[in-house]
Amino acid sequence: MTILEKILKKKKFSKQDIIYLLSLFRKDEQDILLSYSRSIKESTVGKKVYFRGLIEYSNICVKNCYYCGIRLGNKLQERYTMPDEEVLECAKFAYEQNYGSIVIQSGERSNIRFVKKIEHLLKEMKKLSDNKLGITLSLGEQSAETYRRWFEAGAHRYLLRIETSGRELYSKYHPSNELHSYDNRVEALALIKSIGYQLGTGVMIGLPGQSIENLSNDLLFIKQLDADMVGMGPYIENEHTPMYKDKGILISKKERFDLSLRMIAVLRLMMPDINIAAATAMQTLDPVGREKAINAGANIIMPNLTPVKYRESYQLYDGKPCMDEDASKCTGCLIGRIKSTGSDIGLGEWGDSKHFIKRLKTGK
Repeated sequence: MTILEKILKKKKFSKQDIIYLLSLFRKDEQDILLSYSRSIKESTVGKKVYFRGLIEYSNICVKNCYYCGIRLGNKLQERYTMPDEEVLECAKFAYEQNYGSIVIQSGERSNIRFVKKIEHLLKEMKKLSDNKLGITLSLGEQSAETYRRWFEAGAHRYLLRIETSGRELYSKYHPSNELHSYDNRVEALALIKSIGYQLGTGVMIGLPGQSIENLSNDLLFIKQLDADMVGMGPYIENEHTPMYKDKGILISKKERFDLSLRMIAVLRLMMPDINIAAATAMQTLDPVGREKAINAGANIIMPNLTPVKYRESYQLYDGKPCMDEDASKCTGCLIGRIKSTGSDIGLGEWGDSKHFIKRLKTGK
């Protein structure tokens, strides 16, 4: 029996096991890992892939993260906030297309007008869908009061990516001030969970200066956090960010892509019953990147519902795909992509994390 086969038979993985699996550079060994991960996914959460219709509500952000295209310091970026009627039209489209769930994503801000606006939109979305649309928020760090207001207004999932779980690396990729505090980020994750949301987080893969050990620590962080859903994918540079200067020391895009597949696969083995997204960034690096992510263990996909006129202004990284596809075209494309993997489509379902449902039952 090979070392790989011995590790895959385990129920619990040590840090060294994780490092070994993330370091599988030979294609035959990586294929074994990805195939095994898919089998674990299908035996645990099934063959369904669930839609999360993505609404990129606003690119206004108070943060200045060194990797992000909509950072405050990018003065070349034209800013926007979608009018209420356009947001609700996107939600209506998702409801009528039987998506089951949507995601509202935005740059980070926490002023009272923004908080009230999101609260209002949540209530209106619940009304127009007769409470049938599941709603995920990805709106950054907020106060306990804000998280509660949004939860009571109808949101039930919250995605707050840690981006990197290492304190030292976190400080390398963010300004050194209270607005970009590692401790605040970690505390916000705990707060979101305590309020009752399904908790989501995630990391970037292939950052400059990031090691395999760093990534193994990221996976252990996610497991210790007991997250219900994870969105992670390859780091892709944006030319209008400070970190663009480091592009010469990055591992290749092919290496970042393959490493992202292994991260998805290993996380699926570590946490078999969580939801894992096939990130759009995967398709940026490989024409069938999202399909490969599904085959590696992902079970969530996010069709972009954002009106085309705003998409150029919401480029977190360079080369984002589907910039000129309207929502209806994107839907048809993704249905075909999912079916090509041999997966089923969970239309009309929230597709809640089985991990979260188990947490509810056990009271953890």
